[in-house]
Amino acid sequence: MHDVLAAMPGKRGVAVLVAIVLLLIVGAVRAADSAHLRLIDTLDRPADGYCLDVPGTPGNLRTDLPLFVHNCKPRLTSDSAVVYESGLIRFIELDLCVTVAGINSQALPGAAVLLRQCGENTAFMEAAKLQRFQLSKEGFLELDGSGLCLTVGPRSAATYSAADRWRPLFVDDCAAVEPGRVRWMFNVPE
Repeated sequence: MHDVLAAMPGKRGVAVLVAIVLLLIVGAVRAADSAHLRLIDTLDRPADGYCLDVPGTPGNLRTDLPLFVHNCKPRLTSDSAVVYESGLIRFIELDLCVTVAGINSQALPGAAVLLRQCGENTAFMEAAKLQRFQLSKEGFLELDGSGLCLTVGPRSAATYSAADRWRPLFVDDCAAVEPGRVRWMFNVPE
């Protein structure tokens, strides 16, 4: 096979070019489907609001730590771009799903929100049942059938830069939390 490819360098070059074009097309389609998961109420960030985020920086993302919200970035990045499909919230570039921390298939109010393999099923954590969310027309993201919604903490703090803010992310009783900290939308930055 190698002799055939060596004898036809033009065809090999075309094959490589076609492969690159296909990767770019697939990447463009994936990027077009992704968005920020943004809190509808901007809270103390009127100019940019808060978006779901992975701790760390591109190239040094800490997927082992709980997720949080950070003031929204002006563009989609590997630590903020998600897709919502079939009830899963998936970080597209990491191929990991938003997962509520729980034992077996049960979560409690105050549980942290983590990243795990989509559909992961390990001892003490049936992640598949802790990864399905229903988005209501009001913007509540409820862990499927649990009465628990993605919620941000009542206070914010500076990150490494005084210009940036973060808040903790957890689940809480949907009916008990002030709506400004629990209503979400999927938003593509302009």
